Amino acid sequence: MLLRPLRSWASRALRRDRPRSPASSPGSLGAQRWAWPRDKDRENEKEKKSVICVEGNIASGKTTCLEFFSNTTDIEVLTEPVPKWRNVRGHNPLGLMYQDACRWGLTLQTYVQLTMLDQHTRPQTLPVRLMERSIHSARYVFVENLYRSGKMPEVDYVVLSEWFDWIVRNIDVSIDLIVYLQTTPETCYQRLKMRCREEEKVIPLEYLDAIHHLYEEWLIKGSLFPVAAPVLVIEADHDMEKMLELFEQNRHRILIPEDRKLGP
Repeated sequence: MLLRPLRSWASRALRRDRPRSPASSPGSLGAQRWAWPRDKDRENEKEKKSVICVEGNIASGKTTCLEFFSNTTDIEVLTEPVPKWRNVRGHNPLGLMYQDACRWGLTLQTYVQLTMLDQHTRPQTLPVRLMERSIHSARYVFVENLYRSGKMPEVDYVVLSEWFDWIVRNIDVSIDLIVYLQTTPETCYQRLKMRCREEEKVIPLEYLDAIHHLYEEWLIKGSLFPVAAPVLVIEADHDMEKMLELFEQNRHRILIPEDRKLGP
């Protein structure tokens, strides 16, 4: 007796719950898939906007570069979220990682990936966004170095890689230009000793050398991982005065898309 009403109810429920197109059904599964800022959703928004990432070794001059352009009209600057890495509800995963990378490498890099994803996806309010590093270098340089140096187990490396690959496939973390501040490890080491950040006191020259070679493999040789955008290389071993001159000389190549002729 109950079979016919039950079939009728099930048929109505299936018709009601059948997924429709995102445009016609804001609450459907299809619509939820497009909740992330994908390329098509942001196509018009990004037509007149660009995202530039300043990349380079530790103490290569990234902060100086960002400060130089920070007062320029129509530019928003996002510095690397180091304060967050130093204090996660009272814990300092950055300091812990430098003390014991084997134990804390996954912990730090998981949080780095999260905070860099937040940087990439927050609404852009001005025509140009200048970012210190990116989610790409977090994976291709720093996670890769932990794994290659034997300080990250393969299972941790695989899990982080799976997360990164999912992010790149499903979320818009695209960038328009990479400014690579190319320095020698020795120069970075001398600068590190001068600025005396607490966590960096334990960083040896060998670590800076490893980071340098991974940056070179990624951005110069192109033999390691995909390069997310055109690369503008600026030699950054110079003193402050010379570096400010170089930033000024490259202002248009960095900030104006039409002037980014990055060939030889």
